[in-house]
Parts: sequence; C-alpha cells; structure tokens
Amino acid sequence: MDRALVLALAGAVTLGVAVFGSALAGRDKTPEPSRPDRIEKTEEAWRAQLSPEAFHVLRERGTERPFSSPYSADHDPGIYTCAACGLELYHSDHKFDSGTGWPSFYQAIDKDRVDRRRDTTLGMVRTELTCARCGSHLGHVFSDGPRPTGERHCINGLSLDKKPLPTP
Repeated sequence: MDRALVLALAGAVTLGVAVFGSALAGRDKTPEPSRPDRIEKTEEAWRAQLSPEAFHVLRERGTERPFSSPYSADHDPGIYTCAACGLELYHSDHKFDSGTGWPSFYQAIDKDRVDRRRDTTLGMVRTELTCARCGSHLGHVFSDGPRPTGERHCINGLSLDKKPLPTP
C-alpha cells in the first residue's frame, strides 16, 4: 500500500477516535448540583425512578428527537419542573416558540435553579444546562433568543414535568 495512503488512513482513524472519544467524554458523569438542598442518588436509583428514555436524557446527557415532546407546542399556563427531582425551573410566561422542535424559554424562574457548564461533546462548544438540585441534564442555552435576555434555553421535554399555576 502507498505510504501516503497509509498515513492518510492513520490520520483519519486518529481523528475519528479523537472526535468520537470527545463526543462521549463525560457522557456518564453528571455534574455536581449547586444547591444546598441538593438531591444525590445512585445511578441505579435514578434508573429505577425514570423511564429508559428519561434516564438517557437526564442522567446520560442524551437528546430527544425534535418535535417529539408535547411540551414543544404547549402554550397552556403552568410551571415546568425537573422530571427527576421536581424543582420548579421554568414558568410558561417565559416560554416561546423557537421553531427548533424543543421547548424553549428565554429564562429560568430564578438563576439559581439551573446550573451552566461548558460542554464540548460532539466536537462543539456549547453551554449545558443542568438542574441545580439534582444535576440532571436539561438541555443547552444559546444566544439567539428573544428579549429581554436574548437567550434560548433549549430544553428536552423528557427533562420536564408540568404543573398548573397555583390559583390565587
């Protein structure tokens, strides 16, 4: 085999391993939650509590298919909570239709409800959003949202539950 071809193949394999390896790096590590009332469970306990799909998204940092969540098109008033621990995360007043196929919000109920961390999986640099109480993966934040924040919290519907607004 030609030396140039061998070197090209070796380079492609090395690049593939680097990209694939970095894409999976940290996938099984859930960030440490930041709140004093944090909830810690073993992965086995989370697996017993959550559906396989929700476990994949919340604990393994997966992503659901776009437009697969009923919350994507939901416009009814309510409070969106973490599907793993029940922490109130987002208010329906802060939800908007981003056209991306995932529920989108321009801000959390309070900044201490959602933690941010650098995410370099899949060869991209993004900001991951996790629940500040249990560390579960919610989605990512982008800078193409509406006013007043300019942020788009792109959240997996499987990361959320919804409860009605309290009646006055």
